[in-house]
Amino acid sequence: MGQNRLISPGSGKWWALGAVVILALAPIFIASGYIRHLLVISMLYAVVAASWDMSLGYGGVFNFAHVALFAIGAYTGGILTKSLGVPPFLAILAGGVVAVAASLLVCLPVLRVKGIYVCLVTFAFGQVCLHVVRSQGELTGGNRGLVLIPPVRIGSYAFTADDKIAYYYLALLLLVVATFFLRRLLGSYFGKSIVAVRDYEEYAVSRGIPLARQRLLTFAASAVFTGMTGAVYAMYLGVVSTDLFGFGYTTTLLSMVIVGGVATTYGPILGAFLLGFLTEFMSDLGPWRYMITAVLIVLVLRYYPQGVYGGLQRLAGLLTRKRKS
Repeated sequence: MGQNRLISPGSGKWWALGAVVILALAPIFIASGYIRHLLVISMLYAVVAASWDMSLGYGGVFNFAHVALFAIGAYTGGILTKSLGVPPFLAILAGGVVAVAASLLVCLPVLRVKGIYVCLVTFAFGQVCLHVVRSQGELTGGNRGLVLIPPVRIGSYAFTADDKIAYYYLALLLLVVATFFLRRLLGSYFGKSIVAVRDYEEYAVSRGIPLARQRLLTFAASAVFTGMTGAVYAMYLGVVSTDLFGFGYTTTLLSMVIVGGVATTYGPILGAFLLGFLTEFMSDLGPWRYMITAVLIVLVLRYYPQGVYGGLQRLAGLLTRKRKS
């Protein structure tokens, strides 16, 4: 993914804290249920995009199985709550556990291949999962999807009450915890080691960094909150379908990572909000919205290779130097 520098754990923390405060207060001032819905979806996508950046950006592995892990978490949460009556919060945790197990499974063949073959292997994994879901129609709903998934509950209180405001804060909590986890992990020795493997693999291995273990841990770390988010996503919408394994979700989430800024953590989060609202507001344009999104990606890659977040950092640096001078 290029020679991106490793952003320090403290970089942008005050901006992040301010964003969390704004999001926490937003429902007080936003009366539109539609806008709150877009914020919930954007926060859930932000968790998935930032987690993908862990393996794609920092790890340098073109892991196209990541969206399949999101779908696996969604189906796990939906099946456990609807078919087995498992409490929702346990089902959410199970979604993370199953996604981690699946990530380790797909990582094993990745350890033996390089380049374009990594893309092919990880993409094929998603297609295998899709066929498994379709073949187990009695459990997964097959092509019809899984419907009437029970909502999250605390006692007798369902999160669907009060315009789903509880889902809003659940999504915000998930985003905050996932971001804190990723930033702490990336600021540790482990985070620096996976960047070293990405940029100088042979040298890193010669210095004693175990390549196989680091790749497995990278895949697992990027999967845990992805799977949990998938379970929350299924319970929030009350339905999950095989569309989650489709190329549409993959390109959407990949666009969020690229536009926001690869190997930044905060960048994909910003990209999730920008593209989450932009694609929704362009829904009346039909297929043209995909063309516009594609042009936006090309422009970002051409003029701001580090994405919107990198551009904002650069602008902030210029303003700071101008103020000092």
